[in-house]
Amino acid sequence: MKPAVLRLKRGREARVRVHPWIFKGDVADVTDVEAGSPVTVVDGGGRFVGRGFYNPRPPLCCRVLTWKDEPVGDALLRRRIAVAVARRTERRTSPSLARLVWSEADALPGLVVDRYGPVAVVQCLTLGMARRRGDVAVGLREVIGDVPVFSADDPSQAALEGFEPARTWLDEHGPDHVVVEEGRVRIGVTFGQGHKTGLYLDQLENRLRVAAHAGGRDVLDAFSYTAGFACHALVAGARRAVCLESSPEAISGAHENFKLNDVADRAEVVAGNAFDELRRLDRSGQRFGLVVLDPPPFARGRDALDAAARGYKEVNLRAMRLLAPGGVLATFSCSHHVSAEMFEGICREAAGDAGVSLRVLDRLTQSSDHPEVLTIPETRYLKGLLLQAI
Repeated sequence: MKPAVLRLKRGREARVRVHPWIFKGDVADVTDVEAGSPVTVVDGGGRFVGRGFYNPRPPLCCRVLTWKDEPVGDALLRRRIAVAVARRTERRTSPSLARLVWSEADALPGLVVDRYGPVAVVQCLTLGMARRRGDVAVGLREVIGDVPVFSADDPSQAALEGFEPARTWLDEHGPDHVVVEEGRVRIGVTFGQGHKTGLYLDQLENRLRVAAHAGGRDVLDAFSYTAGFACHALVAGARRAVCLESSPEAISGAHENFKLNDVADRAEVVAGNAFDELRRLDRSGQRFGLVVLDPPPFARGRDALDAAARGYKEVNLRAMRLLAPGGVLATFSCSHHVSAEMFEGICREAAGDAGVSLRVLDRLTQSSDHPEVLTIPETRYLKGLLLQAI
């Protein structure tokens, strides 16, 4: 049987040679191929471009795994996993608490692998990767040992790609709950619950950076999830921490983390909408020496950018008004459609409207185990500013 072939429209091959995404609008024609199967990509003249997994269902119909004339099979997956883990070791990222595979950034588009102590968590973002979940687990265990593997697929992405999301142990059952260590802080992770794969590993290094400004201060952690920033601040010597969170599941996790770190007597969680609570705190005249804003993505698509800009401006304006003299604001956007320049402009406008002068202490991004590829700008999605009122 002849290999499946996807032919690009003329002129599209230049971008595809450096960026792995192929949209339906890039495709001139494609031979009959089963969804989730490998396809050979050629340019308008029939010359080889690369190979990847094809799925006619989503607008992003193919993601290139290799630009070499080589099979897209188990050997390629295992080799890429080994290289990705080795890179983390070279960067001195703790292999026991880290993102081991970061999709396009590690030349494995559609695959995320995180390590939480004795457990590995696999998240498949494409049908092609979901069909090879078992091969991924084999390759992973060859590198990091015989660990239990939990599958934590994102339901919305699975629905887009047309596969049933797996949120269960792959084969060997592991612990339902583990406690991991981030520096001096202990954090509980329950598999199958909450956001991401169990913890926001992309903010690990930022939690350590921000905590350095917490000593002796009152801290506000908005959109706090399970209070990772607050726990780091309290362990670093903050006087007290107030967390704003609406999810009962996350609030329960926050209280567990307070107890794990013996800081429950200096922490509280306010259950409610962060927008509403920020306005309430402003009206009541409360002030904080450190404020953290780590909201969910306000823009999941380009059509939501205007609404996202309004949302980011509103929360930042309120947070800036809550700063005590000399207070520090750590503010983030995880919407990859919102550029770093756009986010900084929004914060600048918010500061002007709030009547607050702010010094830029640092510009922040995702942890180093979430690498950025220059030709794939989507690999940089987390933007942050560390600001100080003057």
